[in-house]
Amino acid sequence: MESDAYRRIESSPKFRELVGARTRFAVTLTVIMLVIYCAFILAVAFAPGWLGKPVSEGSVVTMGIPVGIAVIVSAFVLTGIYVARANSRFDQLNAEILREAR
Repeated sequence: MESDAYRRIESSPKFRELVGARTRFAVTLTVIMLVIYCAFILAVAFAPGWLGKPVSEGSVVTMGIPVGIAVIVSAFVLTGIYVARANSRFDQLNAEILREAR
């Protein structure tokens, strides 16, 4: 009985839409995070002088600290964006798929 339900779900166009949309969205966010992270690593490798420059005259805080914090915060922001999409659009599609499978 359950295998019939699984087959109906897998053959559903909405299921394929859900899987495709979720995959594209996750890959897009992953690429964005990789670009941010790689840009930071490349800045460390090729612009250490700029990252080591103080934020303001006489400050002990260098440019690398806020840039590093921005990299970390961007990961949280991208995670929040994914969760918001998952809780709205992806959950809605999932509920429609389950409703049709019954």
